[in-house]
Amino acid sequence: MLPINYESWHHMSDSKKNQALDNIKERFALEVSNDYIKKTLGKKWRDHKNTLKNQYFKKDINLEEKLQNVPPEMLRYQWEDTEKLKEKKAEYEAIASTDSFVNHEDIDNRIITEVLGPERYGRVRFQGSGVTSTQYFGFSSQ
Repeated sequence: MLPINYESWHHMSDSKKNQALDNIKERFALEVSNDYIKKTLGKKWRDHKNTLKNQYFKKDINLEEKLQNVPPEMLRYQWEDTEKLKEKKAEYEAIASTDSFVNHEDIDNRIITEVLGPERYGRVRFQGSGVTSTQYFGFSSQ
């Protein structure tokens, strides 16, 4: 299962996409390219994420109430991260719309750091366990 606590399909790690691709290829004999399968996976992932949002996300309730309404097929921590990121993004967007000095490019990084905490030494956020900054970036990011 692909996690939905990514804002965009493009932010999801290639390792997760490749794992899903391998899973599909094990079960089905498809005569289409891997790129086509990944593109279709991305569309289905976005559609599923949108369906969950429409079923479980209500703007008129607070964060605690939203966290009580975890979709049955989701892990609780993914739902919590997703909801907290959405709340922080809404806060920052409200500030950015009234303050011309806000660096819009840095907003996503600030939100992620505020919700998930600072980067941990030797790890790269959203790349799964075992991936180090040296492996991912080719140098130490610290």
